[in-house]
Amino acid sequence: MTKPWLPAYPEGVPHEIHPEEFRSVAQLLEDSFKKNASAPFAVCMDRWMTYGDVDQASAAVGAWLQHLGLQPGSRVAIMLPNVPQFAVTMAAVLRAGYVCVNVNPLYTPRELQHQLKDSGATSIVILENFAKILQEVIDETPIEHVVVASMGDMLGFVYGNWITFAVRHLARMVPAFKLPRHDKSGRERTLVTFKHVLSSGQRMSLKPAPTDLNATAFLQYTGGTTGLSKGAVLTHGNIVAAILQAEAWFTPAIRRVGDVRKINCIAALPLYHIFALTLCLLSIRWGSHMTLIPNPRDIDKFVDVLKKRPFHLLPAVNTLFNALLQHPHFKSLDFSNLCVSQAGGMAASEGTAKRWQEVTGCAMVEGWGMSETCAIGTNNPVTATHFSGNIGLPLPSIEIAIKDDDGLSLAVGETGEICIKGPNVMMGYYMQAEETAKAFTSDGFMRTGDIGVMDANGFTRIVDRKKDMILVSGFNVFPNELENVISLCPGVVECAAVGVPDEKQGESIKVFVVRSDVTLTEEDIAKYCRDNLTGYKHPKYIEFRDELPKTNVGKVLRRELRINK
Repeated sequence: MTKPWLPAYPEGVPHEIHPEEFRSVAQLLEDSFKKNASAPFAVCMDRWMTYGDVDQASAAVGAWLQHLGLQPGSRVAIMLPNVPQFAVTMAAVLRAGYVCVNVNPLYTPRELQHQLKDSGATSIVILENFAKILQEVIDETPIEHVVVASMGDMLGFVYGNWITFAVRHLARMVPAFKLPRHDKSGRERTLVTFKHVLSSGQRMSLKPAPTDLNATAFLQYTGGTTGLSKGAVLTHGNIVAAILQAEAWFTPAIRRVGDVRKINCIAALPLYHIFALTLCLLSIRWGSHMTLIPNPRDIDKFVDVLKKRPFHLLPAVNTLFNALLQHPHFKSLDFSNLCVSQAGGMAASEGTAKRWQEVTGCAMVEGWGMSETCAIGTNNPVTATHFSGNIGLPLPSIEIAIKDDDGLSLAVGETGEICIKGPNVMMGYYMQAEETAKAFTSDGFMRTGDIGVMDANGFTRIVDRKKDMILVSGFNVFPNELENVISLCPGVVECAAVGVPDEKQGESIKVFVVRSDVTLTEEDIAKYCRDNLTGYKHPKYIEFRDELPKTNVGKVLRRELRINK
């Protein structure tokens, strides 16, 4: 197919990337660890780690996992926020020849149970703050080995112990938990601390894993149209491709830094999310360092961290850009080193983009991707001097086609479904052959569910969403899941969930409820949602109706609810 976007590439951006130069993500990581051993890898709460530190710690954790006797390709769940333990564990799992299953630490018991069962994860590394959630469902999952981390585990002996004490006893952020030592069949579980794993693993040897580019590296869970999340199978080849694509695209903007190892990338978005994860891996590829922000919702502390040292790459979703702009001290920061303000995860608003450029002097650059594509798809040129309002050009080695419902490509300027093909696109959904088949066209493009139009220069603009998916602050929320959960609330006859525009988070959730019990209140439903759904899935608005609009075959007309909301 013709690629009208190539002439619009910034100077120096290659048309193709070559993932085959690496055997695996593990090799890419190990090469960087060795090459940059003495260089800083990350700073968290003013405590630094070098690449050598990550190399040693991940080798120890990986060796310990191997010592458990896990089979190659075993799934290991990682339920950690943006703390050093995340990168160490991720690297350990990949180096040991296993598969990372990223888990949102804010999951409810129901959501956690589904993901652990669906992935078949037999091991989990979890921050103690969330262990109570695991306790509630562990007997309904395949989990045999549990590693419990504490906030200060990798922040030095004195300071780290103080942080752990403060989190446990002063902030009281660790609910009491008692994980069962035996499963339902009476078999003993492994229950150890992260510190124990580090010390034990140092006395073991990490065995080279026979991993290649076709092997699975991550199961990245995304919302499911059936109401249950699905695991996108991302291979080592997918991940390496995404890293190299991002590297190629960002290079024109970061050239002025000179040595890429001097780059400070702000890691405020959660690393379990594919957008932040890919940029974390890019940082490792460069040998640059990250500033880890464990709690980006604490904007006061976030701004204080930004004051401390130059920062060059700031990826965020629209809501986070907005929150920073609202802070009274943000305008006083030094933005002279900021090279890229990368927006993704959700649609960036023109108003926010305009204010951001006025304050920082750096144009907000919007991109688009999905969990299924390692967050890579299209991006505006990073040399852009103003916000475009579109999602940009396909990155190197990626093809974008606008197709009709039959999978036929449409002409330039015609509106249809955005479809994508490239080495970064998933192999399919884990153990979901039917869903995988539906996701791809006969000529190998993945259907994205987004409706868009491409201009003559290859720039694409999203105009609608084919799916009923709601995008809340960059997170996919599928109405079916909400409706399945809320329908179980006592007193609910039926319900429907839709997205409504929200200036801060892109969309908010509104739920329409038909009730059988007139005493049922909005607060009753809100509490039920808080108990069964993670935070970003909570409805902002709840409206009672006598009936819901339906087709002649009984299907709820969500579109009509959106129009008449």
